[in-house]
Amino acid sequence: MYTKARVFSGRANPELAIEINDILGYVPGNISFKNFSDGEIWLRYENNIRGADVFIVQPTNPPAENILELLMMIDAARRASAKRITAVIPYYGYARQDRKDQPRVPLSSRLFMDMIVTAGVDRIVTMDLHSTQIQGFVNIPFDHLYAKPLFVNKIKHIIKEKDYSIVVPDVGGIKFARSYSKILELPLTIIDKRRPNHNETEVMNVIGNGYVKNALIIDDMIDTGGTVVQAAKLMKSKGCEYVTVIATHGLFSGPCIDRFKEDSIDKILVTNSIHIPEEKRIDKIEIVSAAPLLAEAINRIHNEESISKLFEI
Repeated sequence: MYTKARVFSGRANPELAIEINDILGYVPGNISFKNFSDGEIWLRYENNIRGADVFIVQPTNPPAENILELLMMIDAARRASAKRITAVIPYYGYARQDRKDQPRVPLSSRLFMDMIVTAGVDRIVTMDLHSTQIQGFVNIPFDHLYAKPLFVNKIKHIIKEKDYSIVVPDVGGIKFARSYSKILELPLTIIDKRRPNHNETEVMNVIGNGYVKNALIIDDMIDTGGTVVQAAKLMKSKGCEYVTVIATHGLFSGPCIDRFKEDSIDKILVTNSIHIPEEKRIDKIEIVSAAPLLAEAINRIHNEESISKLFEI
């Protein structure tokens, strides 16, 4: 067991790290950040971390400075003689670029994983990767957590004594949604979707039960909201009364919030894996904290205990 653990945060989502430290009873780690006039990042650990078990909490959603900060924090911790460095990445950005689906494009998810490992990290913790095969991009311990334990009790309260079905907004999310279907013992309806361009969706048809009284649309992430909004509109057009959307990661980019203000979606549940600004927190959005799950993972890793219990619901 390592003698001491410290949890530090970059500037991408410091509130989440504060919650994690509160749950663990740790004094939050202190890092000074500043930007030079040309935008260059400078940082320094203000705590002695020699021989420490260091956990760095930083999602890698855009802007690109979030990834740069993570790399620099890892490098600084390694050079400060930290005993072990664990990158806690609640949301791993660029996960959608996990394959060469057309000529002359980068394999960005692999590139950034290589950079994280090269910077000197010893272990990686993430939550609900968009592409689970990303775990195979590295040869170091990789803990892939699932947000289901955070959502299940809330979902059970939502569906209590109501006729609900789980709706998958695209065929790529079948495996992800099926796990919820199995736990909640709800039927599964699949929407076949075609994507003509990036961030554009065109709903084609429904596979399975065409009539859904109340829908739980489940996905791993919401970016511009086009996929879930079109799925909700399709369900409403077929007589669905109430639509709840559940997603682990809420990027809410571009026109997403304006789309949510329409009547197609009644309620949205996301975690705080990504910082959501106040101006995007409209009434129908409920944020579920990921801190308890991540704190338990950090505690178990530090104490050299199994984290398999975190997969039990």
